[in-house]
Amino acid sequence: MLMNGILNIYKESGMTSFAVVSRVRKFCGEKRVGHAGTLDPMATGVLPILVGKAAVMQEKLSDHDKTYIAGLRLGICTDTGDVTGNVLETREFSVTDEQFCDVLKQFTGKIMQVPPMYSAIQVDGQRLYDLARRGIEVERQAREIEIYENTLIERVSETDFVIKVSCSKGTYIRTLCEDIAKALGTVGTMYSLERVQCGDYLKETSIKIGELEALFQQGERDEIEKLLQPVEPLFGHLPKVKLPEFYTKLCLSGCEIYLKKLRIDEDFFKESGGECRVYTFDNKFIGNAFVKDYPDGKAIKVKYRFL
Repeated sequence: MLMNGILNIYKESGMTSFAVVSRVRKFCGEKRVGHAGTLDPMATGVLPILVGKAAVMQEKLSDHDKTYIAGLRLGICTDTGDVTGNVLETREFSVTDEQFCDVLKQFTGKIMQVPPMYSAIQVDGQRLYDLARRGIEVERQAREIEIYENTLIERVSETDFVIKVSCSKGTYIRTLCEDIAKALGTVGTMYSLERVQCGDYLKETSIKIGELEALFQQGERDEIEKLLQPVEPLFGHLPKVKLPEFYTKLCLSGCEIYLKKLRIDEDFFKESGGECRVYTFDNKFIGNAFVKDYPDGKAIKVKYRFL
């Protein structure tokens, strides 16, 4: 079965994101499979899987905003920032719900965050988590992130709180939990994490890997096709360029298409930073393209092609 598109998979606890990719690759028979936005093994939730030609969109989809439901445990600190690590410190504390909510407000909007050692960020060609496992800690630069929503859902016990966080790309929830605890005058660690939204992909419309595998085993082709979402909506914010039949053929052959031939002014692409979505003469989505300078003037050339 030839597959090109995005599967909204719900990753269960105990699996790595790569393991989900491997299973999809195995039962769909497609080598080009990737994922958007890594989830740690202990975490659950939305993990968009990009199959076939859609695999090139891994970086773009990972840039989308995300929403999490996280469990924060106060009074304990670990080396990994979550309950899977070794306990480094325990501390007595006293926190009211009102104090907790007041501190959450401090971590809303644009803030600076230092990435944790247990992360996939590379320093001098080495992943931070590889260094951390060898007991090596390196200095990390704080990065600007944005928290759109940071609210208390429930206080489960004296130590455990459940919060909802909507945030920009590059936000580490385990670090956010530690920083919230520090602002409360204690230590803390993340004890659970569920991603309920990644861009336009929601928990409510996701499918577990076992359920998807069963559809393949049962030969439910129509059901699988319904689950496979196109990449076209990812480019819906870009201006649309529909090519005449002759230029459609040139574009599909890998040629650049000059703006003067299409009678399009450069200002047409101003708000999108020179990017557009390109369609065939019969309105089939080809991919996205960028305006660049060529010997005979400015032209568009497709970067990611899906047709």
